[in-house]
Amino acid sequence: MTIWKQTYDVAQANAFNKNTIAEPLGLLFTEIGPDYLVGTMPVDKRTHQPMGILHGGASVVLAESLGSFAAHMATNENMACVGLDINANHIRSVRSGLVTGIARPVHIGRRTHVWEIHITDEADKLVCLSRLTMAVIDTI
Repeated sequence: MTIWKQTYDVAQANAFNKNTIAEPLGLLFTEIGPDYLVGTMPVDKRTHQPMGILHGGASVVLAESLGSFAAHMATNENMACVGLDINANHIRSVRSGLVTGIARPVHIGRRTHVWEIHITDEADKLVCLSRLTMAVIDTI
């Protein structure tokens, strides 16, 4: 059984990233499951910090992009989701390749959502663990 109230395929979901911070970073949504959203981001000069490793802020962009779009899909069409809080624990560094994030709900309420996002490297080792709290508001 799905948690989504609005359904998109991967191509439609990726269209939401056009002209946003996600586009120049190469962030892509890759899978929409019944209760999760998966996306990837390259680790290269676009996402490096000066020491040549994945920038923590880039990990947060991936986490918030996944959690925000997942929250959007889990709400009614007449509602919007906006970020209230995000935290990130950076566990392991990555120098190159692709990181993959998966967003899953912790809480889906009428006015708030909490999403947990696990970001892993190509060896499926945890790179970053993030929690995103979203406010669900009426659209204007």
